[in-house]
Amino acid sequence: MKLVFASNNKHKLDEVRQIFSTDVEVISLQEISFLQEIDEIGETLEENSALKAQEVWNWIKNHKLSSVIDGVFADDTGLEVDALGGEPGVRSARYATDGHDDEANKRLLLERMSGVENRAAQFRTAVALILDGKEYLFEGVVRGAIAAEQHGEGGFGYDPLFFPEGGDRTFAEMSGEEKNAISHRGRAVRKLAEFLQEKI
Repeated sequence: MKLVFASNNKHKLDEVRQIFSTDVEVISLQEISFLQEIDEIGETLEENSALKAQEVWNWIKNHKLSSVIDGVFADDTGLEVDALGGEPGVRSARYATDGHDDEANKRLLLERMSGVENRAAQFRTAVALILDGKEYLFEGVVRGAIAAEQHGEGGFGYDPLFFPEGGDRTFAEMSGEEKNAISHRGRAVRKLAEFLQEKI
């Protein structure tokens, strides 16, 4: 089975490819020469992931690639901080600026959490799949807490600021395999992988 993952984020691609069995080939947008930006105008993670998957699938059909590609999946992930009413949420990648500026996003989050005792938060991923003309949705959630400062060099995005529940290391202090085993994206993509195994 060949599926396009509607992302060019190398970190995400690596994480996702580690989860799938050899029966599923995960193809990036770059590999099919899909070069345009997708406007993430949805008001929820679910809307954004579905919007991205649909736009890429329409492009695949228009370029007569649907005979060799079986489907598309897309994800949208948000960090939802309890004390900030669920912020940054759907705007996680564009929290501080309209661009994907990880350092500015982390600085703004630390500023807003300065002096806040309740550090509880969760990472949530919504994955939309289009397969055989139908749309499916999978969700992964991991609870945890926001650190007072950055820890670790690995991962990406808010990983250096997030301690998953029951752990004393941030996602950025873990190996890719360790993070994948418990992360929000790992959980959502494993649900997707299990679903696909039934289809193969």
